[in-house]
Amino acid sequence: MTIEEVTGENVQEAIDVESTIKEFGSKDTITKVFEEQFAHPSFSYYLLRLNGEACSTACLFQDGLDARLESVATLESHRGKGLIGHLIRFIQEETRRRGTANLWVLPINEAVEKVYARYGFPTVERMRSGHAFLSGKSIKDIRGGHS
Repeated sequence: MTIEEVTGENVQEAIDVESTIKEFGSKDTITKVFEEQFAHPSFSYYLLRLNGEACSTACLFQDGLDARLESVATLESHRGKGLIGHLIRFIQEETRRRGTANLWVLPINEAVEKVYARYGFPTVERMRSGHAFLSGKSIKDIRGGHS
């Protein structure tokens, strides 16, 4: 198993891994967001390989002394093998090396929250979130029929 920073040489492999997570959106959306963030100096992407195969990714967003672990993804065929734990520990060490004061996570669901808890991330608060379209309303409905 190896973990490497995403570069121009392996960026497509990282995008391919992230594109398998339906919660992240469509492949086109994921590719566009990934490319924009990849070009920004506040974002660092990492790729985990198992036996040479790209199978997990994660992103570290840093703003001053605070950082956030995000876009954690593993190919379905490699889930349940503890790979995410290796990637999380790698990023925790990277943030220590950088002198980061706080490393935050915003789990997308309770199952992911439990994974993060195993690696030292206590739940400090739960935020209720959602999207207007979850209830089937259109923009026009939300605006009350006004443009």
